[in-house]
Amino acid sequence: MKISFELEPGDIDRFHEALARAERRVACAEECDIVAAARHSLQTLPIETAPGYIRRRLLQVVELVEMLEDEAWALPQVERAEVLKLLAYFSDPEDLIPDDVAVIGLLDDAIMLELLMRDIRHVVAAYDDFRDARETMGPASDEAGRIARARELARRRDQLQARMRRRRVRDSVSRAGKAGISA
Repeated sequence: MKISFELEPGDIDRFHEALARAERRVACAEECDIVAAARHSLQTLPIETAPGYIRRRLLQVVELVEMLEDEAWALPQVERAEVLKLLAYFSDPEDLIPDDVAVIGLLDDAIMLELLMRDIRHVVAAYDDFRDARETMGPASDEAGRIARARELARRRDQLQARMRRRRVRDSVSRAGKAGISA
């Protein structure tokens, strides 16, 4: 069965308000604490028994944590903050729908992930391409090969992060243009 619903601007505003509350709760927290809270949520929430839509969205959190912890990727601070904001909401048991409410407690988390993943889709796509490039390179057999591999990987990372930023700017300019047209 497929169930669809439409979020109106007021609904999205409520999600953003809840996101802002979650951000305020972790304002003084270290990045490692936010990541640890997300890992704890992944281990303790009933994700495996959640409906497929919810489960698929929540499992994206695993990839986001991996991206933050990938030293070779070295996600820049602006993008790190966006990912941490998402993890803060996910880790908050008292968000829009408390996580312990049977069946629907994780629905708001899945919706929020969907909303925020759209905002960081270029970050995720660049990271996926980076992982593919790293895997394609394979391991180096000697010291000179390791140095050459590290340089090439850093060059590729820089290219992908530049692409990620260009696409985010292009999208924001496009959204601003559409808002001006419809106003």
